Amino acid sequence: MNRKKWVVSSCDRDVAATIAENCGVDPFAAYLLCSRGMTDEFEIESFLYDTDLIDPYTLPDMEKAVERVNKALENGERITVFGDYDCDGVTSTALLYSYLSSRGANVDYYIPDRSAEGYGMNLGAIDLLKSRGTNIIITVDNGISAVEEVAFAKTLGIDVVVTDHHRVGEVLPDAVAVVDPHREDSLCEFSDWAGVGVAFKFISALDNSEGYELLEQYGDIVALGTVADIVSLKGENRIIVRSGIAFMNAALEEGSLRCGLKALLDASGSSGVLDSSSVAYRIAPRVNAAGRMGSAERALKLILSENRAEAKEIAEEISDLNAERQATETQITASAVEYIEANPEIKNKRVIVVEGEDWHQGVIGIVASRLVEKYGKPCIVISKNGDVAKGSGRSIDGFSLYEALSYCGDILVQYGGHVLAAGLTIESDKIEAFREKINEYAGKTDAAVPILKIDCKLNPSSINVDMLSSLKLMEPFGAENPQPLFGLYNMEITSIQSIGAGKHLRLTLRKKTAFITVVMFSFPFSESPYMEGDRVDLVVKLCENEYQGKTQLSVQAKAIKFSNVNEDELIASLQLYEDFCGCSEVTEEMKEKISVNRDFCGNIYKYLRGVNGWKYSTEALCYRLGLPPQRMAACQISLDILTELGIINFKDGKYTIPAQTVKNPLENSKIFQKICL
Repeated sequence: MNRKKWVVSSCDRDVAATIAENCGVDPFAAYLLCSRGMTDEFEIESFLYDTDLIDPYTLPDMEKAVERVNKALENGERITVFGDYDCDGVTSTALLYSYLSSRGANVDYYIPDRSAEGYGMNLGAIDLLKSRGTNIIITVDNGISAVEEVAFAKTLGIDVVVTDHHRVGEVLPDAVAVVDPHREDSLCEFSDWAGVGVAFKFISALDNSEGYELLEQYGDIVALGTVADIVSLKGENRIIVRSGIAFMNAALEEGSLRCGLKALLDASGSSGVLDSSSVAYRIAPRVNAAGRMGSAERALKLILSENRAEAKEIAEEISDLNAERQATETQITASAVEYIEANPEIKNKRVIVVEGEDWHQGVIGIVASRLVEKYGKPCIVISKNGDVAKGSGRSIDGFSLYEALSYCGDILVQYGGHVLAAGLTIESDKIEAFREKINEYAGKTDAAVPILKIDCKLNPSSINVDMLSSLKLMEPFGAENPQPLFGLYNMEITSIQSIGAGKHLRLTLRKKTAFITVVMFSFPFSESPYMEGDRVDLVVKLCENEYQGKTQLSVQAKAIKFSNVNEDELIASLQLYEDFCGCSEVTEEMKEKISVNRDFCGNIYKYLRGVNGWKYSTEALCYRLGLPPQRMAACQISLDILTELGIINFKDGKYTIPAQTVKNPLENSKIFQKICL
C-alpha cells in the first residue's frame, strides 16, 4: 500500500493561547507545541529552555566502570576502545579515545570491519587485542549482547567495561561494568541516548563533572553521533544537539571548527549556518559511507585529524565513497523494484521480502528504507552469498519488525533489532519459507497503515516570514521532534511549471483571494497527474531562504492529493485489493465489493484509449473516471484483467494501448474467473 493516510493533529486553541501567555512564546509556536501533545507548562519550559545535564552516576555500574578505568590510567595499562562502523560508533570511539588520550592514557582503538567481522565484539578481534597487549576493553555503541565474547576475554585476562545504548537481553555480559540506560535496574530518568551519548556520560563521570565543559570541547562529536543515530531529540539529547550545533556554528564563524568536520562540510558543498538537517544529510551520511563502502577507521582518523591537508584528503576520499554508496544503493533499489513489480505475489503481500545475489550488505538497509517509502509497508532486503544470506529490514508504525522476526526465529540463523529496523542471517534455501512465515505473522495482526502526520492546517493568507522564528524555537529537529508539516486544503491549481530541467514542479495555488507558490522537489512534470483547475490538498514545510541578504519564506510540498476524497474508504479499498491478490479463495463479501463486469472494464478501456494510455496512479485514474474511492480495488482489478488478456499492455509503470486492437472475452481471464466463479 503506497498511500499514506493524512492525520492532522488536534489542538485546543484555548490551551494553546494559555501556553503562549504563561510561557511567553509566540502563539504559533504555542499552537505547534500543543498539537504535539505538550500542554504541561513545566514540560514546555523544559523542552524549550532546559540546560540541565543528568548526573552520570545515575546510570547503572557507572561507579564500577570509573573505578576500573581510573585504575588502568594510574597503572599505565593498555586500554582499547572497541567501537562500531556506523557514525554513532565512530563518534563514540573518537570521543572516548580523545578524552582518554587527553588524560595521558595508554590507549588505542578497534573498529570491526562490516563485511569481514560484522557488528560488535568477536573472538578473533579479542585474540588480536590480547596479542597487542590490551589489558582492558571499553566498548562503545556495542557490547550489551556480547555474552560469549566478554566471557572469552575474561579467560584471556582482559577486563571488559561495556558502554552501550541498545536493548538489554535476558543475560548481561559478565563484565567489570555494564553501563546501559536500558537495564531494568537503571534509576536514570532518561534512557534514549545514542551510543555516543552514553560514552559522553562515561567521560563526564571519569572527569568527575556534570559535563558542561566537556560538552563545549566535544559537543560537535556528540551532536553528530546523536543526530546520525536517529534517537529521540527530546530530553538530554535535545540539550546535547542544540549545544553541539551552537558550538559548531561558533567555531565555524571563528575558523576553529574541527579540521575533519570542516573538511567534510567543504567536500559536501555545504555553506551557511549549520542545523540538525545539515548535520543529518551532509555530514553523517559521509561518515557512514566510510563504514559501508570502505573502512570506518578512515572516518575515525578524519574526526581525530588536526592536519588540514590530511583532513581534506580523507574528506574527499570519504565523499567519493558516499557517491559510490549512492550509486550502489540506486542500482540495488532499481533491481529490487524490478523484481517486486515482476512478481505481484510478492508485491501484494503485507511484508515484502526481496532477495538478490551479492547485493552490497552496506546499503541494503537503506534500500529497505527506500522500498518502505515506495510501497508503504514493511520491507526486508536480503543479500545472498552462497549458502548464507543476510538481510536488513525497515517497517512502519504499527508493525513490530522485531516481533515478526521473533515469530520466524526457528528458521533464522540469527536476528536482532528494534520495532522499525532489524537485521537477520538466514540460510539461502530458507528464504521462501521465511517469506511465507513472516506474512503468516502479518496476517494475524491488524494491517498497518502508513501515516503522514500533519501538525496543523494553514490558511494560505496567514503564511508569512514571521513564522520562521517560531519554527527556530523548536529546533533542533529530528526523531520525535520532526520539522513541522502543515496542511493546505482545497487549493485550486492556477499554474503548473516545470523547473530544474524537468526534475521539479512549481505550483501556483489559490484559495478564495489568497495565492501561494509551492515548490515540489523530485516530482517531475512528466509524472504529475494534476492539471490547472484541479482542487488539491498539500502537505508542506516552511523553509528559510537567504537572497541578497534578505530572509525569504519558501513553501515546499512534501505530498499532494486530490481534494474531497474519503481517505478511509480509499485505503480500505487498497487493502482489499492486496487481500484479494493474496487469497486463494474469494469470499462472497469480497466479490460484492470488487465486482466488475464487461461495462465497467469497457469504460476503463475506452478512457485509456481516449487519453492514449495511462502512466499515473490508479487513484488518479479513479478520480478522472469519477469513481468513488471504494471502487479503487475494482478499478485496479479491471486493469489487471485487461492486461492479462492483452487488451492493454503494462510495462515500467505505464499502461499502453496495443497498435492492433485485441479482442478477448473477460471469461478467459483467470482473475475474472476468480471473482465470478
